Amino acid sequence: MSVGPSPRPRRTTKQIAKLKRQTMTSKTVAALRQTIRDLHGCDARWAGSRSITETFRGDTVWEGQVEVFTLIDHPTAKRAYAWAHETDAGTPRYVAVLHQGPVDSAQAAVRAAVIAEYKEGE
Repeated sequence: MSVGPSPRPRRTTKQIAKLKRQTMTSKTVAALRQTIRDLHGCDARWAGSRSITETFRGDTVWEGQVEVFTLIDHPTAKRAYAWAHETDAGTPRYVAVLHQGPVDSAQAAVRAAVIAEYKEGE
């Protein structure tokens, strides 16, 4: 009878999601916090992550992780949504959208950014 390592238990979807959240590096959080400072003039505290898929006419136009931040001393918003994505040139682009007006969720923040980026490209 040979005794080998015991098989690794399968992870649940919840456990996998937790591991993905934990992979959020302090370097990425720092870069997104700096983007919030640069664009919106206040500091922020990381509050969590949301997985977002934005579709248009049945096609996925954006998919990724959006980081949620609680804003510190912003005059009109209490929350911001931020993420990074790679540009066509291969460099990271950081985006930060305030929770205000029609932007009331991470999904709405992505939608607003996708529309703004589309209009810039017209």
